[in-house]
Amino acid sequence: LIPCVIYGHGKDCLSVTLNEHDFDLAMHHGERLLEVDLEGKIENVLIKDVQWDTYGQVVLHVDLTRVNLDERVEVTVPIVLRGTPAGAADGGVLQQSTAQVRIECIVTGIPEDVRLQVNDLNIGDSLVMSDLELPEGATLLDEPDTTICTVIVIAEEEEAPAEEEEGAAEPEGIGAKQDEDEGAEGEEAAA
Repeated sequence: LIPCVIYGHGKDCLSVTLNEHDFDLAMHHGERLLEVDLEGKIENVLIKDVQWDTYGQVVLHVDLTRVNLDERVEVTVPIVLRGTPAGAADGGVLQQSTAQVRIECIVTGIPEDVRLQVNDLNIGDSLVMSDLELPEGATLLDEPDTTICTVIVIAEEEEAPAEEEEGAAEPEGIGAKQDEDEGAEGEEAAA
């Protein structure tokens, strides 16, 4: 069982537990809106926050907020890029700088993700938030000119040829033994 807190709509905050298997299944399918049975009374709740263990494997706690089915909510949805940019044939690489978008939509219309086609992008082209096709009735909350992705060329650094100097002295190692000839010269100079 997973500990949860249900709050919102001016009602008391409730501490409940959810079946781990059912919750994992809902999360796997991208569900955000759940129906929770509270002693025979069904409440619609929105997954507001999920706390994971250090390794991101086990759910430790969930925050749920009560919602009406005709209510509009603010959510963050992942952006999924689809296709291969035309500029890839010329050595371009697609670089995604923004992976999520904030939208406002009706509770029953929350998308699992927002998909964006990148097939027509050439080197130097980019897509911004205003290029997203949002679900019907959804409103963009992020700045429309925020860059999502760009096709760039990654330049390789040229290595400078190593210059070999004739007679370049090798560094002297600290604590290294001196040759016998050098040791004798050092003793004569000391005397």
